[in-house]
Amino acid sequence: MLGKIFGWTSGATLGTLFTIAKRGELIGTDEFGNKYYQSKDTVSYDGRRRRWVVYNGYAEASKVTPDWHGWLHYTFDEPPTEAPLPRRRWEKDYHPNLTGTPMAWHPPGSLAAEATRPAATGDYEAWKPE
Repeated sequence: MLGKIFGWTSGATLGTLFTIAKRGELIGTDEFGNKYYQSKDTVSYDGRRRRWVVYNGYAEASKVTPDWHGWLHYTFDEPPTEAPLPRRRWEKDYHPNLTGTPMAWHPPGSLAAEATRPAATGDYEAWKPE
């Protein structure tokens, strides 16, 4: 319960949930469980309805897929649930940024990598002060 009151890193706080219940309407959910909302009234200075996301788990902006990102930033008028982006055959599946997480890629020789660093070969000459 205290996490919902004070914690913003793992989903919505109680204040956010209250605001969503009062002023927001659920537009859709993506494959990561993030929920996308739009305000019921026009409250922004330019007359557009405000749009926002409530993350499933840790709040990380790279967890928003490109199609929902376009909708959040008013690039697309229709949400991806109504008008999905056409998928090209050369496009890869979307993956969020894993930097700073345990699933991040570490090159061989890195202190965080599980593999051992390859031994130095004969092409390296150590510097010696004179």
